[in-house]
Amino acid sequence: MTRSLVGMLLAATVATGVIAVTPTAASASELGQSAARPHLLDYKIYFGKCEDTCRIKVRIKSVTRLKLYDVSLNARLWVNGKKVGSCYDYVGSIRPKGVRWAGCTVRSSKLSTMWNRYNDGEIDFNTETKTNVHYEWYS
Repeated sequence: MTRSLVGMLLAATVATGVIAVTPTAASASELGQSAARPHLLDYKIYFGKCEDTCRIKVRIKSVTRLKLYDVSLNARLWVNGKKVGSCYDYVGSIRPKGVRWAGCTVRSSKLSTMWNRYNDGEIDFNTETKTNVHYEWYS
């Protein structure tokens, strides 16, 4: 990419006190990509005991100098490639460069059924989770 294209791509606009990094219309069409939000968080996922109920803990770290508001966590649990449940947790606000923990528990009949089939020796029990952390920030 050329230097001017990178400059257009990272043009910061301020509208009603909210900072948003968006590419211009020309640069988005040249790249063939849609606009993406800046990543202000870094997080790591931990599993607790996972049998007929599964505990998911997430360490959320702010990597910006802005205070983040209304942070929430959505987690979906998959066992052997099949979705067995989801959960939600409201975290609150995170101070600049701060760390907060979020956690939720998945309880569902699908998870219980998969655990019973694992105990009977019919299937493996390979857990995987997909998370989405939502936040807002102001300048």
